[in-house]
Amino acid sequence: MEAPEGSSLPGGGQVVRSELVATSVGRVVQVGVVHGGLHLHGPPAVVPRQLPAASDRFVARTAELAELDAAGATVVIGGAGGIGKTWLALTWANRRVGRFPDGQLFVDLHGFSPVEGPMAPAVAVRGFLDALGVEAGRVPDGLAAQAALYRSLVADRRMLVVLDNAATTGQVEQLLPGGRSVVVVTSRERLAGLISRYGAHALRLEPLDDNAAWALLAKRLGRGRMTAAATELVALCGGSALALSLVAARAQGQPQVPLTEFAAELREFGVDALDDDDPTASLPAVLSLSVRGLSDSALRVFSLVGAAPGPDISLQAAAALTALPLPRIRAVLRALEDASLLTRHPDSRYSMHDLIRGYATATARPDETTEALRRVVDFYLHTAHSADVCLSPHRAPIELDPPAPGCLPLQLTDQTAALDWFEAEHPCLLAAVRVAADHGWHKAVWRLAWSLNTFHYRRGHLHDHLALWRSGLAAAEQLGDPAIEIHAHRQLGRACTRMRRFDEGLTHLRQALTRLEQADDRAGMAYTHQAIASAWAQRGDDHQALEHATQALHLFRALGIATWEAITLTMVGDHTARLGDHDQARTQYQAALALYREHNNPSGEADIRCGLAYIAHHTGNHTEAVDHYQRALTLYRSLGDTYDIGPILDKLGDPYLALGETDQARTVWREALALYENQGRTEDAQRLHHQLDALA
Repeated sequence: MEAPEGSSLPGGGQVVRSELVATSVGRVVQVGVVHGGLHLHGPPAVVPRQLPAASDRFVARTAELAELDAAGATVVIGGAGGIGKTWLALTWANRRVGRFPDGQLFVDLHGFSPVEGPMAPAVAVRGFLDALGVEAGRVPDGLAAQAALYRSLVADRRMLVVLDNAATTGQVEQLLPGGRSVVVVTSRERLAGLISRYGAHALRLEPLDDNAAWALLAKRLGRGRMTAAATELVALCGGSALALSLVAARAQGQPQVPLTEFAAELREFGVDALDDDDPTASLPAVLSLSVRGLSDSALRVFSLVGAAPGPDISLQAAAALTALPLPRIRAVLRALEDASLLTRHPDSRYSMHDLIRGYATATARPDETTEALRRVVDFYLHTAHSADVCLSPHRAPIELDPPAPGCLPLQLTDQTAALDWFEAEHPCLLAAVRVAADHGWHKAVWRLAWSLNTFHYRRGHLHDHLALWRSGLAAAEQLGDPAIEIHAHRQLGRACTRMRRFDEGLTHLRQALTRLEQADDRAGMAYTHQAIASAWAQRGDDHQALEHATQALHLFRALGIATWEAITLTMVGDHTARLGDHDQARTQYQAALALYREHNNPSGEADIRCGLAYIAHHTGNHTEAVDHYQRALTLYRSLGDTYDIGPILDKLGDPYLALGETDQARTVWREALALYENQGRTEDAQRLHHQLDALA
């Protein structure tokens, strides 16, 4: 029997009335007004265990696993398609399952699925409610109400929620539980909204290093098949976990096929070699989904950057490549970066994984790509030319055609900035030469070779310089301009002699000299005699060197070319000093020094200091020799001339040793040795090794 409200019960108690205005779901009760006490007796909470098994072939990623351990409530694992985001998330989750005793929820949101479209948040929330034991008849209407119920159910529970393959922040917002739970999201997009609005921790996944990639293949194929071809496969896959897995699966399924064949296919066809009728086992299909949401502008930039020369590209070069203004290209590159199609490095440089690059190039229009490459080659050429003029202002510049429309080269006016630009862009400049040669842009080829001269000599890139002038001569011959051909022969001759290819170098130099004499080109003859003198000097024949240097000196004086008169006069002094006439050499050095100072040429003054040091040392004035060498070092270091610093340090050890200062000699020889080894100057390095051993 129901007692009226406020009436007394036997024993003096009061009637308690509860008005239940909502339903109970599991152990959650939504109530209206409660008068008195409330006692709940519901079924025990469902503990979902939805985690898929982790791959038994997971390798490396130690630092990333530790980062997940230390991260907060929400982590976004980002990275390119096929890089191994899901592998990492599931491996960590399965290893740490004990930290989440109240259950683990998992959903593939199909953000970039090759077989179905992105999952709606309502579908994912409803799936979680089912997993938590909510009866169908108890599920409220509408996404907001369902999400609120989901959060209520897990609010006080220690759970792990893995949201795999998310496309947007909006797709996952309603799935964030709050409370004591931890959420791991994987996505090819950056999901900046999760980071800015919800304080999520961003974990960017990079490609596997070579050791980890090798270990992954070894786990799949067995160490017995890990031959040189396997090493090449590792390099061709570029650390992509998916690419490595696809190659390994094919190799496992065809054990009779040697790995060299798989490597050859990947080398020849690139990403297309990893295509398959099954979209879940096709790298092109995976990549196509990464670009599905790009705007037309972003898709165009994606395809053009894929075709750009070099391993990476600067913001300014990308602007020239795409003919877009800097603010616009910066925004588009950021969108590509957010989609994990590009990686941004310091100083606003961007790179693309080789397999992604291959896919990007295949999406480009050939005519548009050719125009873009013409613009970026012009960017490199005009900027390199201005940088070379900055490094060597006394060198007569060459004439360039106007840059292609849409190309805005940099104008460098500071030597430090010029050297820094050359250092950053050197691989791209060499690649630009190859692009120009492939397209038959012969003027650009030899002009780029010319523009890299000073930088190559100062930094000791002699192998690159030799290869560059071989291309330069081939381009000059295609142009059919005798003056350009002669110039290319002379520069190739210089490059050969620097590499101790004396016979080849002198052949090119003599060919240039013969043609110059026939044309009565006195300036060209002077430059070529000077180059021949340098070749004989490097060969150790100062008599021959002095003969050609003297002829060059007379020609430069007659022509009134003061800068090269000073340079050649220094050479004459060097040969004279080595032939034993120190007084005459000193006079020549002093005359050259006056010209260098008149024309503000610190590089020439450094050469004079080396010559005076040589004389001082060989006449017993070792302290004076040390002083001259130190001044030369200061000048060369201010110029960033690392190639010429090594020989000066090498020579500086001799007067130190003559003064009995063994520690100082050892120090400078060790520094010189390090430079020689870094620059690949094997003979000099071996000689210094013996000198240091003898000193010890």
